[in-house]
Amino acid sequence: MTQFAVICAYLVVLIAVGLLSNRAFRRTAQDFFLASRSIGPVLLMLSVFGTAMTAFSLVGSTGESYRRGIGVYGLMASWSGLVHAGVFRFAGVRLWAMGRKHGYTTQIQFFRDRYESAALGLMLFPVLAGLVVPYVLVGLLGAGSVVQALTTGAFPDSFPATAGGIPPWLTGLAITSVVLLYVFAGGLRAAAWANSIQAAVFIVTGITTFLVISSKLGGAQAATQAVAAAHPEKLVRGDAFGHLHFFSYCFIPLSIGMFPHVYQHWLTARSASSFKPLLVLHPVCMLLVWLPCVLIGVWATAAVMPDGSAVVPPGSPVNSELAIMVRKLTSPLLGGILGAGILAAVMSSLDSQFLAIGSMFTNDVAVRLLGRTLSDGQLVRLGRLIVAAVAATAYLFSLSEPRSVFTLGVWCFSGYASLFPVAVAALYWRRATAQGAMASVLVTVALGLWFFHDSGYGRDTSYLFAGMLPVATMVAASTVTLIATSLATKPPSGRTIRKFFPE
Repeated sequence: MTQFAVICAYLVVLIAVGLLSNRAFRRTAQDFFLASRSIGPVLLMLSVFGTAMTAFSLVGSTGESYRRGIGVYGLMASWSGLVHAGVFRFAGVRLWAMGRKHGYTTQIQFFRDRYESAALGLMLFPVLAGLVVPYVLVGLLGAGSVVQALTTGAFPDSFPATAGGIPPWLTGLAITSVVLLYVFAGGLRAAAWANSIQAAVFIVTGITTFLVISSKLGGAQAATQAVAAAHPEKLVRGDAFGHLHFFSYCFIPLSIGMFPHVYQHWLTARSASSFKPLLVLHPVCMLLVWLPCVLIGVWATAAVMPDGSAVVPPGSPVNSELAIMVRKLTSPLLGGILGAGILAAVMSSLDSQFLAIGSMFTNDVAVRLLGRTLSDGQLVRLGRLIVAAVAATAYLFSLSEPRSVFTLGVWCFSGYASLFPVAVAALYWRRATAQGAMASVLVTVALGLWFFHDSGYGRDTSYLFAGMLPVATMVAASTVTLIATSLATKPPSGRTIRKFFPE
């Protein structure tokens, strides 16, 4: 009940943030979707970091390191810290500048203008929106598993099927409702405020949890020595990751360059200088989040309770390793705080994801199909309606059979990473054409669906192609297709070249 009470208190705080942000809401579409492009450097850094992190980083990293060892940190955190900073510098700042100069609200508007193709915009929407759904599922599945494990025994009469823990369906319903409430109240401004608070919350709770668990296990050295004695293979890369397999993970972080919700946060920046803290501190924040979670997962393989039972017993909920470690080795109060931290990571992505899809549908699909200009009030109401529909769809999908958060996240990121060549070409290659971009998107979708089907729709958590993650083949095929098709088709018009590549 202590854990449950702390989690409820945190949700109330977020509702209060939403109500407070409503006072600053200007009732315009620009304010609802882009916070009137007024976000400063500190808020931009925290909001982008918060929306980029989700249950994949906290819950997924712990579960994967429990199964596969310390090498998980090298797979994702080290690659991501470097690649994300590079994407922010060479793509994010330029995309922000073009968005501000030409008044773009969504990334589809940029691609449609740059490639002189309305068809490309209509093609991209279902692809980008479709990839957001599994990304949202990563958050909902992770939150549901953690809260169930932390609250086990709190409601034995109400939820006997989950040993008295809050069932995942109820957790998903609660956090989706809270996110919708504060997004409806303040739009992207509310999301930016909430994301900043939530980023600070899950960084602090992650470090605190790490220090307490380390102390309970006799210190970091003792905990690591216990793993070395019981499972030495968990402390080396070992046979779990071949050289090509390990290298192919460097393609996954490219996905951040095509996340609709991250792009939308870029557009909120007040000036180019607002990106400076993001470039410097994003890798540091990733270290502070990933390293504690990975080490906790590795230590869990050797941590044993006095009665001899394993820390993560058979039959535990999928993705519950972190929560079970916390429940067994810390106090109920800290367990509740960690639960709030997990929800913070999840909700800091959900709000921006819902808003990004709502913005794209409102501005890139609905307005064009209606064939007329809508007032600010109509745009905001339509945006809220679409946000609610996206949230409901994602929630219903979350009720299906659970998957590993880490594996599902990798598949989602693979799709976005394979679309990134379209963005790079749009920014840096004058010869890139609409036909090349559309061919690249089609190849990405076809290969992604084939690989996902071949993996048993994510059931095979060790699925590789040619010894590498499918993302390596997908990025290569997408790039080659874009280049070859662009060279074989008519180049963009001089007007477009002058617009996007001024001398």
